[in-house]
Amino acid sequence: MSKLERLLNLTALLLNTERPLRIDRIGELMEGYPSDPQSFRRTFERDKDDLREMGIPVEVVSLDVHDQTVVGYRIDPERYYLPDPDLDADELAALKLALRAVRLDGIAASEALRKLGASDADEGPALASVPAPPVIGDVHQAINEHRLIEFDYNGERRTVEPRRLEFQRGRWYLTGHDRLRDDRRSFRLDRIVGGVSSGAPGSFEPRDASTSSGTRFDPWRHGDDPPVTAVVRIDASQAALSRGHVGETTTWTDEPDGSATIEMVVTNRRAFRTFALGFLEHAEVVSPPELRAELLEWLNGVVA
Repeated sequence: MSKLERLLNLTALLLNTERPLRIDRIGELMEGYPSDPQSFRRTFERDKDDLREMGIPVEVVSLDVHDQTVVGYRIDPERYYLPDPDLDADELAALKLALRAVRLDGIAASEALRKLGASDADEGPALASVPAPPVIGDVHQAINEHRLIEFDYNGERRTVEPRRLEFQRGRWYLTGHDRLRDDRRSFRLDRIVGGVSSGAPGSFEPRDASTSSGTRFDPWRHGDDPPVTAVVRIDASQAALSRGHVGETTTWTDEPDGSATIEMVVTNRRAFRTFALGFLEHAEVVSPPELRAELLEWLNGVVA
């Protein structure tokens, strides 16, 4: 049983109990803990601390048992569950629009809307869908528990020290240290073949990001479109933010007025369009003219 599953089970147990549970009773009811009493207590204390760090109110209650005072544990439902936010009609409408804009794969928003008081909670068509690849749960657990993972990717068996998950341009990416290449690499989760094999918790020591020679993944550089060099001007109000969205392959120039001019090689025009439009009116495609015209044509088609 994974640590995440054990924490979820412990939360459910302490949340649904009618009276506080002593630690020995928790050991009887819970699976996934060591059988040795001392190891069980240490693991339980760590789990309890982890739940509290997550904001879950695990309470310690004094109990009188056979003229002796012992402690029990519970989670108060009134402190655990969120209070009714009492949204008005305009706020519900805004929330409904936001939920329609992006839909997480396999997660229905209609029931949540009904609980918040929306009379018409039909989800309708989503403007964007966030997919959940089958391996995402295993990868997420491996990152949290520093587990070494192996998987087949592009016809090769990879052994990776996983570092982070990112969702970019409609795809999930894993970034980690690839032991085959002895360098940092990014992997698209939907291209992993046959699942992920995980090692034991703590099977590698996390590396300092500054020691890796890998670069940031730039989606506009990964495509089959004819390569062009795009020049984009970013307003001063967004210049600092935009630095975090481009990699080392992008040429960056700070302008005297605080704005920035960036040059990037584009082989995926759809990804470039998403990048440029992400800054709304704060970014301008300066050149080449055909790329600028293509973007304007696409915008005119949307508003027509």
